[in-house]
Amino acid sequence: MISISHFHLTGNPLAASLTEMPVTSAPAWVMLLFAAVMMTTYVGVAVERFHKTVAALCGAAVLIVLGVSLGLFEYSKIYDFLKEDLNIFGVIIGTGILVDVVGKSGLFHFISMWIVRLTGGQANRLFLTLCVVTFLFVSVLTIVPAMLILSSLVLVICRSLGYKPMPLLLSVAVCANSGAIATFASGLPNIMIGTAAGIPYVDFLQVSLPYAVVSLVVAIIGLRIFFRNDLPWKQSAEDKAALKQQIEGFDPWAMVEDRAVLYRSALILLGTVCGFALAQPLHVGMDFIAMVGATAALLFSGKGVEDAIGKVNWTVILFFMGLFVIIGCVKQTGALKWVAEQVIAFSDNRIELLVPLMGVFSAVASSIVDNIPVAATLIPIVQDISGGDTGVPAEPLWWTLVICCNLGGNGTPIGSISCVIAIYALKKEAGVHVGWGTFLRLGGGIMFVQVAGAIAYVMWMHNQGWIPDI
Repeated sequence: MISISHFHLTGNPLAASLTEMPVTSAPAWVMLLFAAVMMTTYVGVAVERFHKTVAALCGAAVLIVLGVSLGLFEYSKIYDFLKEDLNIFGVIIGTGILVDVVGKSGLFHFISMWIVRLTGGQANRLFLTLCVVTFLFVSVLTIVPAMLILSSLVLVICRSLGYKPMPLLLSVAVCANSGAIATFASGLPNIMIGTAAGIPYVDFLQVSLPYAVVSLVVAIIGLRIFFRNDLPWKQSAEDKAALKQQIEGFDPWAMVEDRAVLYRSALILLGTVCGFALAQPLHVGMDFIAMVGATAALLFSGKGVEDAIGKVNWTVILFFMGLFVIIGCVKQTGALKWVAEQVIAFSDNRIELLVPLMGVFSAVASSIVDNIPVAATLIPIVQDISGGDTGVPAEPLWWTLVICCNLGGNGTPIGSISCVIAIYALKKEAGVHVGWGTFLRLGGGIMFVQVAGAIAYVMWMHNQGWIPDI
């Protein structure tokens, strides 16, 4: 495994594979050709009929052939694009196994029933509690496993109480993107950006967590207004009494086969979360913590080991592999360095222009394509903008990228994995179709307010000198 200390001693992992710019740039037509293939791939990622993993792998294959044929790099260079990204794959594999094993213990069903009892099933309380629980789950478990758990949880609750699933499930999807900026490991763009920039785990708690809470409040207000007619917000005393009687029949232990396994699973999950927070002081990598948690879960709580390993999201891993190869190939042409130079020239190295430019572009691009490829593309650009003798501070740009890439996912149904999971679950499990128009009215407005606030927040933090140096 690659340790956190290794990031600081020998260079950042993604910096090695994504941010090292070539000594000389390729001819303009080569840069344009490679950039065109990359953008075509991103269009394929955005189009629902074309699987994004297939799009990424196809784009990578085309660029490898072009790069080798044109003598831009040798084939062995491809391994340099990937070798330092193993930490990201380790986090994905480890958390995937851990969440699957813990889920089979019945812990998450137990928590869902506890939530229902805590709120009395009342729509107002249930809505607010689910939004907060989503924020906490994503902060702890990362967005993909947390959304898989929460989507199932919400559907169970809605069937039990007779509520429309769309308001609650879309609320969970939108609030998940606020939780995604809370910690280093809560979102895949965070892991990518935090690793490339060498941002410590605790800095996320100091810089992005406060705005994550603010963005959650903005989301809750916007969601409550948008769904004002879709849930029984005002319930009579008779309705509340009927809900209470119905809830008393729910058994939180119904899905728990062995309470000892549930307790062990809870301890392992808690220990893994603490390990994420302590990874840097312990001089180990996030991937190591995730894999230790997964191993402990399989050893002490798991039954179907093969099944748990099979539940790992291998399509996401293959997507990352293709994506990193694409970015590495385009980087070799000098195209990303050229873009960075144009941004510097346009902004005249003024941070008060660079932060809004980076924030708006990353948010809008993330809502159109997906925040993962947007983050991967902008990482080397930010590295180059703030490198050398430009005099541009890197910290405000990195935090703008972290916050706006995640919140930009609220803009469209394909902007983030949380929205994709929620809409897929609605269609498959509840037969409810969410159109682009509906989602744009909901998520677009919330995203606009959140991103505008994020730009103002980062500039305020920078001017106050409250952003830690990296």
